[in-house]
Amino acid sequence: MKMSQSTSLTHEDLIKRAVSLVTDGANTFLSQTTLALIDALIEYTKAVHTLISLQQQYAGLAGQINNKEEDAIWQVIIEARVKVNTKQEEYLRFESKWITSISLSEMAAEAAYQAGADPASITAHTHIQMAQSQVEEMKQLALKAETKLAQVQVEEIHKKRTEETALKATQEAANLPAIEEEIPEQYLRED
Repeated sequence: MKMSQSTSLTHEDLIKRAVSLVTDGANTFLSQTTLALIDALIEYTKAVHTLISLQQQYAGLAGQINNKEEDAIWQVIIEARVKVNTKQEEYLRFESKWITSISLSEMAAEAAYQAGADPASITAHTHIQMAQSQVEEMKQLALKAETKLAQVQVEEIHKKRTEETALKATQEAANLPAIEEEIPEQYLRED
């Protein structure tokens, strides 16, 4: 028996297979960096909410605690701020990798389109849109937490300034000599 059919693949077929592998790899890279970035954003947002809670608790206790207790609370707040900064640096590192993975996926999608591998191109574009949507959602939550933290800090500063102003006014009032009112003479006379 003779084999009359050729089993060789064309260059077009080989290119389509190769570009499909490239888009699969780019999609995997995008998926992993998206997951890492989302996890980092979640941890950052949790750290910000913890700091918000600590600062609100401190504001509620101000004036009711002694210096030693206040120092202890401030130590915890400082540790929470360090954690926020660490988590922010972590998510920014992952964000950099994620941006690179988006670019790579876009190039892979374009290569797939150019090679005529439309399903691979469409899949890559779908992964990109999903990743961007998920990350944007988490960034919005982080932004809301940052806004709330800034609001709490502004309220704390405003409250401190108000307390300092009131204390200063009380001290000034205590230091003022008593002023005797001058009563006109006609009111003092007995007629």
